[in-house]
Amino acid sequence: MNGAAKGAIVGGVLLAMVGGAGYGVYALVGDSGQGRGEDGGTTVRAEKGSGPVSEKEAAQTAKAFLAAWAAGDARAAGDLTNNVQAAQTAVADYQAKAYVSKAVITPGTQTGTTIPFAVAAEVTYEGVTKPLAYESKLTVVRGLTSGKPLVDWQPAVIHPQLGKDEKLRAGAPAAPPVKAVDRSGEELTAEKYPSLRPVLDQLRQTYGGKVGGKAGAELWIEPAAQDAPKRTLLTLVEGEPSTLKTTLDAAVQAAAEKAVARYPESSVVAVKPSNGHILAVANNRKDGFNAAMQGTRAPGSTMKIVTSAMLLDRGKAAADKPAECTKEASWGGRTFHNLDNFELPGATFATSFAKSCNTAFIKQIDDVKDDAALSKEAREVFGIGLDWKTGIKSTDGKVPVSSGAEAAAAYIGQGQITMNPLNIASVTATARSGQFHQPLLVAADLDGRTVATAERRMKPSVQQQLVQMMRLTATSGTAAQVMRSVGGSDKGAKTGSAEVDGAGSPDSWFTGYSGDVAAAAMVEGGGHGGDAAGPIVAAVLNS
Repeated sequence: MNGAAKGAIVGGVLLAMVGGAGYGVYALVGDSGQGRGEDGGTTVRAEKGSGPVSEKEAAQTAKAFLAAWAAGDARAAGDLTNNVQAAQTAVADYQAKAYVSKAVITPGTQTGTTIPFAVAAEVTYEGVTKPLAYESKLTVVRGLTSGKPLVDWQPAVIHPQLGKDEKLRAGAPAAPPVKAVDRSGEELTAEKYPSLRPVLDQLRQTYGGKVGGKAGAELWIEPAAQDAPKRTLLTLVEGEPSTLKTTLDAAVQAAAEKAVARYPESSVVAVKPSNGHILAVANNRKDGFNAAMQGTRAPGSTMKIVTSAMLLDRGKAAADKPAECTKEASWGGRTFHNLDNFELPGATFATSFAKSCNTAFIKQIDDVKDDAALSKEAREVFGIGLDWKTGIKSTDGKVPVSSGAEAAAAYIGQGQITMNPLNIASVTATARSGQFHQPLLVAADLDGRTVATAERRMKPSVQQQLVQMMRLTATSGTAAQVMRSVGGSDKGAKTGSAEVDGAGSPDSWFTGYSGDVAAAAMVEGGGHGGDAAGPIVAAVLNS
């Protein structure tokens, strides 16, 4: 083989793209009798069959597909998949729009009908060439109408980070790079703080063209959603970044990253009660979704902070007054229970809050006599649903007006209530300070964003009782074990667990404050509040 055609021979297969910007010599030698000459022609002898695809059929189809891809034959590659048009476009774009000038595709060890492979490529744009290496895989299935063995087409075949309707692109991006720094000027990078990657990508998309800087050249993933940020895979030419100051705190962020790493599918947010500044955002999720700020899950008993504020606000409860906590309570034709059917004879409202007694809250509905009461309190005092503009994409909490059994469920953070850790951290911050401060990750005056303001402050008497109840929860209630590790005396908390239909274990929720830091965490399927989310919040508060 001469220097113009480098490749790799594995299992009798040579797959290579060669020379400059074009595709050249390719040879396939295998027991299937398939072959490709230098003229680029393809012969595929996949035959119609029935039943599961055999390993031999899968191997032959995979070799033929990888060969066509390696040779830049988009038509042939597409015909070997169960989504001809999508595969044909992706293979054609690999050279034309991702600017891959050379690649060696090396198949790995087959497992059933799945064939892994490694790609060693080069991306060339305007005279600059950089290496790109990654691993992916493909699976062969039986065509529904043709009966032929075909590659089950997924964008991830071309690159493992590609999702549905996403594309691989290279060139000069529209948004110049930004150098994001924390509130003290320390640089925040995805390498040092991995779960900040989606946040940093959004900051670049939103502010890259507003704070100066000069674009370079990159290979990136073009998202399916028009307003979603591009994800850089490879920097070809360094741009000139501008500095963007955020409200994040590097030390708190580091603690948050370390804490969520212990629990799969976990998220946490920390904010300053005195001004709403977001100090940390961290996620540990397989899907890379920023659930900390965009999630929509039932918050469980952490919602009792808002419910308590409403009951105190309307004079239907008081921290030191009795609140009947029975094993069960019925409303709207549905019966609600406490965890393990516990009861607290003679309990005060503060104790029922601290021990997270569901029935003590549900029994208050008849006294309130207003289906919109909880929704009003959430919006007017806690700012829930006021279209927060934090500086990046975030999702507002949802507390819809409900009646009957749905209203009872809402009082304990179930039903139609949806929140994320950002929302609940803000709820705790509002309870701690007595006033809603819309969470911010980037100062609003940078781009003239309108910051949401609540209709009214929390009544001082309500705030005092709420803080008293949260402190009791942290010292002798359901959060005591977790909060014991948090230093200082000025601390409070609330636990929560939310049942999710079809899930084997409830979502774990926990929120707490210590001094001028409030945090909330959620772990999908994590169990009770103190089991998983609690230790995450404690670690962040201790930072």
